[in-house]
Amino acid sequence: MTTGRLMKVRLTYYTGTVFRLYPQILPIWIDAYWRKCSHRAVRTNRTTLAALAVLLTATAATFAANPLMGTWKLNEGKSKFAPGATKNTTVTYTPAKGDMIKCTVEGVDKDGKPIHWTWVGKFDGKPYQIKGSPSFDTLTYKPVNDRTNKTTATKAGKVVMTGTITVAKDGKSRVVTLTGTDANGQKFTDMTYYDKQP
Repeated sequence: MTTGRLMKVRLTYYTGTVFRLYPQILPIWIDAYWRKCSHRAVRTNRTTLAALAVLLTATAATFAANPLMGTWKLNEGKSKFAPGATKNTTVTYTPAKGDMIKCTVEGVDKDGKPIHWTWVGKFDGKPYQIKGSPSFDTLTYKPVNDRTNKTTATKAGKVVMTGTITVAKDGKSRVVTLTGTDANGQKFTDMTYYDKQP
């Protein structure tokens, strides 16, 4: 006989005996017993919810503390592009599942045609896949300090671009310096400025 079944038999025997001797007490005892179980379940649920709330608050605080989070619009007047360079006109960083960050990029290629690509990963120095970009397969963000990240892009396993992203102290702008090799094997250097959107 299992432990659970044995306890049930003992409880049944005990309650039957008590009911024969004290029929007026048994309902009160059972009611008190179930109230105790109910309170224990409520305490457990409250503990679980409190732990979840702490976790969500910590995650939100982590994202809020990252100055790159939000939407950035290209300040084309201040930026300097290599001839025929692709222009990322809007870059948005948002929280994603599993403590990840999603980067969504809108822009135009050298012919003025619209481009759109996304990246989901962490700022941990490891490469994560890019979807929708004809120029890159993976992108890596490696924090240097609270406001600066080094970035590396690869194509077919080969590094084709490296860069530095630095957010201003007031958090209202950022500068992106990129160097690499284009599809024609030509070296390029871009320095782009972005303004944080409300």
